[in-house]
Amino acid sequence: MWVKFIFALIPIVWLIISLTALKMPAAKAAVISLILAIILAITAFQLPVVDTLTGTLEGILSGLFPIVYIIVAAMFTSKVTFKSGAMQKIQDMLCGLTTDKRVLVLLIAWGFGGFLEAIAGFGTAVAIPASILMTFGINPIEASVICLVANTTPTAFGAVGLPVITLAQTAGLDVMNTAFVVSLQLSVLILVIPYILVGLVGGGVKAIKGVGFITFMSGLAFALPQILVAKYVGAELPAIAGSIVCILVTALLAKRHKDVPEYSASTGDIAKHSAGELLQACAPFILVFVFVLAASSLFPAVNSLLNSATLKFQVYTGKNAGQFSLNWLSSPGTLILVATFIGAMIQGLSVKETFGILWDLIKGIVKTAVTISAIVALAKVMGYAGMTSAIAVVLVKVYPLIAPIIGALGTFVTGSDTSSNILFAKLQASATQSLGVSQTWVVANNMVGATAGKMISPQSITVASTAIGQEGSEGTILKQAFKWCGIYTAIICIFLYLVGLATGQLHF
Repeated sequence: MWVKFIFALIPIVWLIISLTALKMPAAKAAVISLILAIILAITAFQLPVVDTLTGTLEGILSGLFPIVYIIVAAMFTSKVTFKSGAMQKIQDMLCGLTTDKRVLVLLIAWGFGGFLEAIAGFGTAVAIPASILMTFGINPIEASVICLVANTTPTAFGAVGLPVITLAQTAGLDVMNTAFVVSLQLSVLILVIPYILVGLVGGGVKAIKGVGFITFMSGLAFALPQILVAKYVGAELPAIAGSIVCILVTALLAKRHKDVPEYSASTGDIAKHSAGELLQACAPFILVFVFVLAASSLFPAVNSLLNSATLKFQVYTGKNAGQFSLNWLSSPGTLILVATFIGAMIQGLSVKETFGILWDLIKGIVKTAVTISAIVALAKVMGYAGMTSAIAVVLVKVYPLIAPIIGALGTFVTGSDTSSNILFAKLQASATQSLGVSQTWVVANNMVGATAGKMISPQSITVASTAIGQEGSEGTILKQAFKWCGIYTAIICIFLYLVGLATGQLHF
């Protein structure tokens, strides 16, 4: 067991060291890590060569679609709004509320980022807010780290609740009850993260002075609707409801906030715009929301029609092979692309200009595509070979204090909360049976832990570096995000363990 554990760690340890200590380009580091995983899968874990290679191919395809596809779509939205001048109007609108960077971060990275995660996921909540924050004079690396930290708790109910729904179904639990428990477990973090964001943009704890109430309300306005919706409606809408209420409450309080020169954003001249102009500027984002929501499971007829166009085929040749799904019509990537094309027309861009923006974007994202495809392939190979399970089995020995760490590990390796839940939900449920503790409580720990891993996932780091136009800065971003991930994970483990003991969910 311990030998397999050590072997299984090698690709992950290499990835961390190569990105941080060696400052190696992410694409090169990820490809080497994949090669190491392939060699170890064949030699140390006896996965047949053909199965290893087809597992790798499945991972590469999964990286390109839907992940890279959605990243391109999200960045396309951002590029179009910049090209048309709409982003300046949006910036003016936000500055009309406040020029305080601390409050702007709450509006953009926390509220708007949470909204993007809730309806689309797959990197949109990092790529778009980070590019907006840079327009306010916030340092690119700082902007990316802020968005990575903000894009944690919303991921649990991201992509219209997919991660929590997958968690419950994989573990054989009731979806609504699981969603409610997850929302409760996340609540303390939702209250804490806004303070961390303010501290990050303001240079430390002292930055909270003067915006403490707004920061608290920004967290509370997200947490309470999420809990109530999870309890009484289900897993699809909690983050959507939470983010929208958060934006409204924060915007209302921002209007009454007195800006401090020390924290003023770089805005230039603030122009006034009519309601029609602002609606036109926000058209791509409004259409993205409408299209993604209409295509979700909340509208079964539309959802079923779009999913009927899904192309399925088997790639992996080993045991328990699933089918690769090319849901090209219902993919958030397609919906975002269509919404953005329509939005571009509304904003006055020609078809030729719009296609030119998209083509330039595709040409510039090759290294990112290589990195993400290699990382997803790494996750597939490790999962099929039993390497991920070998790591988790050792960690299970010190249950349940570190149960969330297993979820974090899954997201770190795969870049997806949903994938982490697929990998480890059954393992978490099995462990609770032998320990005699609450199954729903501990399985929910996997989801909460998975949100921590999202912050430092190489896939997320790559999205962040690409969004700020600084490919090659992955190591620097990872190093800064890692510290906050450690604090976040420690809070999760201690809080959930103590609350579990206090409420009788855990007992020894």
